[in-house]
Amino acid sequence: MRMKEMVRRTGVHERLLRYYEQQGLLTPDRLPSGYRIYGESDVETVRRIRCLLAAGLPTALIAQVLPCIRADDEHLVPTCPDLLAQLRREGERITRAIEDLQASRAILDTIITAARAVVSGTDFCSLG
Repeated sequence: MRMKEMVRRTGVHERLLRYYEQQGLLTPDRLPSGYRIYGESDVETVRRIRCLLAAGLPTALIAQVLPCIRADDEHLVPTCPDLLAQLRREGERITRAIEDLQASRAILDTIITAARAVVSGTDFCSLG
């Protein structure tokens, strides 16, 4: 199938498909004219890429993960033994990022509360 059909089937914009190709995540065949030709397996590959991106994985890690996963019903299952360690490290990285965001949110909430107190004319204790 050509690019427009691939876009229709996957819901992924042409630019993203080209980006996936640049990152080594997708390798469509090429006609002598240079047009990309995608196979049915490429549709599934794009779905896997989208799933892994939604899980928070960077494309560099996705390039390593793609050859080591298979679809089992509606889930992706790792098939390479060392893949689990990489995924656990990535999960820990995401957990740290969430904790940092929660701390940032708490600070922001404190500032917003202080601003409300000032705007409403109530006293606000100093930070010291």
